[in-house]
Amino acid sequence: MVEDSPADVELAVRALKKHNLANQLYVARDGAEALDFLFGPEARPVPKMVLLDLKLPKIDGLEVLRRIKSDPGTRRVPVVVMTSSREERDIVESYELGVNSYIVKPVDFDQFVRAVAELGMYWLVLNQLPSGPGPA
Repeated sequence: MVEDSPADVELAVRALKKHNLANQLYVARDGAEALDFLFGPEARPVPKMVLLDLKLPKIDGLEVLRRIKSDPGTRRVPVVVMTSSREERDIVESYELGVNSYIVKPVDFDQFVRAVAELGMYWLVLNQLPSGPGPA
């Protein structure tokens, strides 16, 4: 999860844990931390999904998405943008960069929790991904 809002992180973690979907959850608080986690010198497992905010400090979410989808080792990782931006240019650019889904964050507490739980259930349990990084 790449999110700079502590409140949104707390709600998302609570929703994922409630549905037993947060066994291995890593939270990056900005784009630089996310890229270091994914591409830094320390070997880490490739995530099963990235839940990505766009409005991030240091490096914005669109650049994080660009890097994820341009690297052979991570391009198949589902990336779900969950952001407050309803800007058409953000939506269009996200899809042009290969985002798997774009969701505007619900402002209602219960709807936010439900949205995160449903995202986790779909992308982590129901969705079937191919093995390996795929062709370069």
